Formats: sequence, C-alpha cells, structure tokens
Amino acid sequence: MNLNRYKFNGKQKVELTAFDTKYTDCFTTSDDVKSIVEENVKEISELQSKLYAEGKTGLLLIFQAMDAAGKDSAIKHVMSGINPQGVNVHSFKQPSSEELAHDYLWRAVKVLPERGKIAIFNRSYYEDVLVVKVHKLYEKLNVPPRCKTADTIKKRYEQIKNFEDYLWENGIITIKFFLHLSKETQRKRFLRRIDNKDKNWKFSDADIRERKFWDDYQEAYQSAIGATATEKNPWYIIPADKKWFSRAIISNILLQTMREIDPQYPVITPEQEAVLEESRRKLTKQE
Repeated sequence: MNLNRYKFNGKQKVELTAFDTKYTDCFTTSDDVKSIVEENVKEISELQSKLYAEGKTGLLLIFQAMDAAGKDSAIKHVMSGINPQGVNVHSFKQPSSEELAHDYLWRAVKVLPERGKIAIFNRSYYEDVLVVKVHKLYEKLNVPPRCKTADTIKKRYEQIKNFEDYLWENGIITIKFFLHLSKETQRKRFLRRIDNKDKNWKFSDADIRERKFWDDYQEAYQSAIGATATEKNPWYIIPADKKWFSRAIISNILLQTMREIDPQYPVITPEQEAVLEESRRKLTKQE
C-alpha cells in the first residue's frame, strides 16, 4: 500500500469531494487483507511492548468521522493485540457542565498519554472545530464577547496546531485519522442498526437530524484537516465505505509510525546485571 496516498501534511489542498470513499486499492474482498492485518497487529503488539518498556515516546491516535463510519470497529480490530496496561481509550461526547467551565482543550489534556503509552481518542478536541462550527455553539459559551467572534474557529485551528506541536516537542506523537464515509453508505448502516436488535442501542434520532447538515460537516472536516495537517502531525484520510480496507490502512499507518519510533527495551547496566545474578543465586537456593 502507498500510504502517502492517504497522508496530508499541510502541503496539499484538501478536497473531500475528490476522494473516493469506496477505494480499496488492488484488493477486492476482506480475505485479501486478512493476513496483512493479522501480521500488522502482531508486530504492533511487539513494538508496543518495547514502547511501554522504553517509556520515551507517547502515542496519541485520534479517530474522527461522521456517525457509522466504523471508528469503534477499527479501534477494536487494529488494537486487538495491544497490552491493555499500555493503552487507554477515551470517547469524547457532548461536554459536561464541568468541561464547559474550562477551555475546550482541558478535557483532552487530562487524558493525554504518558510517555511509553498509547492513548486513543474516539472523537477529540476536533469536535470543537466541527460540530461547534456547524452549529455555532461557541456563540452560546459563557465567555467574554472577544472569545466568540466570527474568527473563533480560525483561531482554534491555530491553537490546535500549536498544541500538537507542543505535544511533539514533549515526546508525544499525534496521528489523526479521518474515516471518510459516503452519505449513502451511512444511510445503509443506519438502516442495519435499526433492523438489527443487537445494534439498536447504537442508533439515535439525533443521527438523522445531523444528516441534514451533511454538507456543512464535509466543509468543516475539509477546513479542519487543511488547517491543522502538518509534517509532524499529519492527517490521514481513510476510505471508509469498506470497513475491512479501512482497518488494513490504519494498521499499516500505525505499524509504520511505530517502526519509525523504533522503541527498544532498556539496556541492563552492569550494576543491574549483578543484582539479577544475586537474585538468581538466592532463588536457586530456595525450595
């Protein structure tokens, strides 16, 4: 797979309408990528053990998408081999009253990954330049008038870029995935949720209301990606009409990133080696 096809680093113009949501490269069925994903997950698991042991680099994975694009299943499948001790998943829903009393990045800062760990954001602070932009929710905030002007969203783009640069400079790498879904595929998935009793809980009539703003959301995503994609903190636009292909790309991107980090198990010093040998000697004598 040519992963550069999906990568946006701020140097290219982002046009979502020109991006094929049904694209599957040279593959035709899930069986074509099954072994690829399995091998990727296995190596990701091995690298994650080293990342955790080394404790130098934190990894922040951000998943953004329209409803029913497959964020949950992508996270479940790609991260299936990860040691739970070294990863945390956070779902960002409508802000609580406590969260609204703080700046919009506050709730994300609280759950950033420690160095050596992976944090997965199912939605993120990008909601504050997406749904907040579409519905102009910033106008309702209890903040001074200077904080809710016409250029509020534009200022937030810059704040987010600076924030992610700050994370990079403090040992945290941010990878941002936008699962790009077609409106027709979303409609079909919503119908399956309604028809499948085991999936009913995932459906809300709010999903239907938000579909009326489809074009506004597409523009919001396009603007956000274009304004916040950088070389250090790129966006990846993932075709999401075929979930099996989305998972294959995401697993490849994550694996490539972790290979570039190249974490290593800590080297044992001579002093530590001596302690280990002494412990071995004591344990050998014990029954």
